[in-house]
Amino acid sequence: MSVIKITKDNFQSEVVESTKPVLVDFWATWCGPCKMLSPVVDEIAEETQIAKVGKINVDEEPELAMQFGVMSIPTLILFKNGKVAAQTVGVQPKGAILRMLEK
Repeated sequence: MSVIKITKDNFQSEVVESTKPVLVDFWATWCGPCKMLSPVVDEIAEETQIAKVGKINVDEEPELAMQFGVMSIPTLILFKNGKVAAQTVGVQPKGAILRMLEK
């Protein structure tokens, strides 16, 4: 499955109402570490069936970043049943992200 672009307009349907866990990458185009993490997140989106994967550009969706207290990027938040289940900040190895999804 490919990465979903998440906005305030589709957040409710794609994340809150999702029957699967949703891994969300908060990022920005100017962020160097985000560029390092992005291909890893894309790979996970293509390979995993246990979760949906989405990205939120914090410059385009500042309300969502504020709503979830995102102060540093990249931030990964795992939502289960519409609620925050896990969160990491900074570049993470693929294995660590996969372990977060499997918990």
